[in-house]
Amino acid sequence: MKQPEKFTAEATRTTPWVVLDAGRIIILGRSIPGNPGDFYRPLYDKINSIVNSSSSTKIELGFEYINTSSTKWIYSIIKKLSKLKNIAEKVRIIWYYEQGDEEMCDLGNIFREMIDCPFLLVEVDGLNSENYNSFTHTLD
Repeated sequence: MKQPEKFTAEATRTTPWVVLDAGRIIILGRSIPGNPGDFYRPLYDKINSIVNSSSSTKIELGFEYINTSSTKWIYSIIKKLSKLKNIAEKVRIIWYYEQGDEEMCDLGNIFREMIDCPFLLVEVDGLNSENYNSFTHTLD
């Protein structure tokens, strides 16, 4: 199967930083888009394609803030992934949350219960574009 092309989107005031590439998916930042469907629907399809075409995919998620509509899209993505065959061998999820942010930690735990694959919760000093690279490349 042909690998999908790499896709990136810089973080804005309302949308997270996104990197979708063979074997690696990163969604980090603030997620409060005016129309979450317009933002997440294309990602949903690309994520599914990446996971299906890769032997192994690391998915890194972390939100400084996420609204209810965006949470529903992340839920849909994880639910779709959870139905894949051999998910435990194909996917590893890392959920980042800011130090002391119990709500994001709890949300990560809820998502971890939904999917049977390695799912690591990682507390970080902060979730902002200046420090994404400092922690996303350290857990390979």
